Amino acid sequence: MSKDNKAAVKTALAYLSFIVGAGFTTGQELLQFFVNHGNYAYIAVIFTGIIVTFATRQISKIGYRLDANTYEISLNSIFGKYVGKIIDYLTIFFLFGLTVVMVAGGGSALYQGFGLPVWTGSLGIVILLFVVLQLKFNKIMTILSIVTPFLVIAVLIIAGYNIINPTIPFSDVEQYIKPSKTSSSLWWWDAIVYGGLIIGNSFSFLTIVGSDSISHKTARRGAFYGGLSFSILLLIMTCGLMANIQNANSVDIPTLLLANDIHPYIGIFMSAVMIGVIFNSCIGMLYPFLSRFTQPSSKGYVTLLTISLIVAFILSFIGFVDLVNFVFKTFGYIGLFISAALLIRWVYNKFSKKRLM
Repeated sequence: MSKDNKAAVKTALAYLSFIVGAGFTTGQELLQFFVNHGNYAYIAVIFTGIIVTFATRQISKIGYRLDANTYEISLNSIFGKYVGKIIDYLTIFFLFGLTVVMVAGGGSALYQGFGLPVWTGSLGIVILLFVVLQLKFNKIMTILSIVTPFLVIAVLIIAGYNIINPTIPFSDVEQYIKPSKTSSSLWWWDAIVYGGLIIGNSFSFLTIVGSDSISHKTARRGAFYGGLSFSILLLIMTCGLMANIQNANSVDIPTLLLANDIHPYIGIFMSAVMIGVIFNSCIGMLYPFLSRFTQPSSKGYVTLLTISLIVAFILSFIGFVDLVNFVFKTFGYIGLFISAALLIRWVYNKFSKKRLM
């Protein structure tokens, strides 16, 4: 394997590990945006996959071309100074909001997986974040990529088992869906918004990852591999939840329920993977948030990191499901706006002699 491809695979693993966060790993997002739309969920997943795979590739390429050590540089290049500033401020708010969601998700995962108090898991993630986020960026990337293989194994085991041994025949799924739990009544709109959510979620960190790539080829391939892998996992997990939709709709963290139904040890394994993925997602949210205001490793960086983690821990007690409902859907609209701008930019570059960066 060439040096570029090795670097691209590492980028893809890191990208996949932080983008597949609390809502995806627990299954809560998938119930809201896909599963409870019934059989339309499969088409919706394809829609989302196309959006994510295309847009992530464009984001990483722009980050590399601009050598953007903060996402603000890319935003200003895409939208201009004034509109870029508005999206910048909104991104700052939701990056921190998503961090709170992830911290809350870690607490919920430990509670359902190991029976520990919710605050224990949240506090553990906060402490680990304080340590890891003071490392150099290349070491952070290495840590991010470690969890991904275990995530893939967990998804294949849990979803695969339920697909092979469904509690509800796929032909009867429509009888058990709960439309009231969907993000909206339109399956195609939820698919688009979820794609926007992933883009909004990943834009800031993926911009930095792109700028840190060793070549343009690595930047675009790494993001493409990551986006494609995410789309495949999304399809597999959606199918697994559809096969056990009645039980999945009854709990906050359906994937843990499905894992424990297979074997308690699988449940423990899934809990550990889930906590690792949630931790990675926190890194993907907090690092660009912190680097937006401070220089990594500086005193200001450590101070802001400390304050941010304390506030996130306190706010995590609002409740995981309530946080998912509000933060994820709203951030999806911002990501959708970014995705549309990336598409327009791509079309312009294809058909214009004057290329944009």
